[in-house]
Amino acid sequence: MRAVWIVDDDDEMSHAVKLMLQLLDSTVEIFRDARSAAKRLLAGDRPELIVLDINMPEVSGIDFLEFLRMRDDLKEIPVVMLSSETTDIQVDEAMRIGANAFVFKPVTLEELEEAIRIALPKP
Repeated sequence: MRAVWIVDDDDEMSHAVKLMLQLLDSTVEIFRDARSAAKRLLAGDRPELIVLDINMPEVSGIDFLEFLRMRDDLKEIPVVMLSSETTDIQVDEAMRIGANAFVFKPVTLEELEEAIRIALPKP
């Protein structure tokens, strides 16, 4: 089983994505904001994948992604961006910063599975 973190302030969407990830053989932890996820990362915890919402209060998903990609100890963690209200500019920016894949809410199991396949390096 792979360890996946969901960073998303939307309770319903987080729960739905968690159920899908569990069907895809993952253990899942949910963080309601980027700051709490960052604290865990800085404490040394590392997931194999992060599913990250763009639109969150205080610290956006884009800002959190920049934080990950600027740190040598965190920059290799694969990230799947997830958002409902996105423009092509936001998608392009997320991919330029270093997102590994992008899916739109509401996401289907098949879309999530494909994004994970793209994001995770082959063994």
